[in-house]
Amino acid sequence: MDRNETRRFAQDLDLAGQVQQLLFPKSSPACTWCCIGVKNRMAQEIGGDYFDFITMPDQFQSIFLGDVTGHGIHASVVMSLLYGFIHRAVEDSYSACEIIYEVNRFLDSFARRTESIDHFFSSTLFFGVINPNNLEMHYVNCGQVPPLVKQNGKIHPLFSTGPPVGFFTQPEIELRRFQFQPGDRLLLCTDGLFEARNAQGEQFGLERLGKVLQQNDGDHQQFLDHLFQQVDHYCVSGDNDDDMTAISFDFHHTCAAPE
Repeated sequence: MDRNETRRFAQDLDLAGQVQQLLFPKSSPACTWCCIGVKNRMAQEIGGDYFDFITMPDQFQSIFLGDVTGHGIHASVVMSLLYGFIHRAVEDSYSACEIIYEVNRFLDSFARRTESIDHFFSSTLFFGVINPNNLEMHYVNCGQVPPLVKQNGKIHPLFSTGPPVGFFTQPEIELRRFQFQPGDRLLLCTDGLFEARNAQGEQFGLERLGKVLQQNDGDHQQFLDHLFQQVDHYCVSGDNDDDMTAISFDFHHTCAAPE
């Protein structure tokens, strides 16, 4: 590749990154019952992390966070497909489990077209739906890093309820619930933070994520800034070349129930 081709490729890659950023929400939803913070850092111009907040027709709040298999251009293509499909699926269903099954069928339909790159049509994915009237969340966690809830000083992991989407034609996926309380903090993140390694090859891991969550009392955005600082400090001279996304929910109080 000559200098001009290299320059054009870099320009195309930069443009693709700008297009991808347009998919992500420009701000978190304006809620009376919680504050939401987001911090996203791509390892390259484009990547496979994706997330969004969708207010359902019944005014329940959905949140999804996922990480497509692989990195770079091919991951960004699959991510874009998934992002659009999830938005469309939410319009037709209120059930987190039904939406995830639809996503799985969508990915499986592409994977069936190839035997050489079928594994790239897969993704870890957390999808939750929160009722603002009582702060109850119904969720599925398909292979995503367990979200962590800080409640009354204790850390509660929300472990996987099913395999990553796109791996199996008929996966077993369980719908679970969690009851939030005013004062709780929910942390969701992709494996770029969880798997970040120090010079000795040790992962940052779930225990360290839990300690940062438990010990930090700043607001939702200050907490995320502190979390990324801790991961960067841990990875000095280590491995830190994956996309990183983290989302923080700070719960205040419930909304007035509709009459």
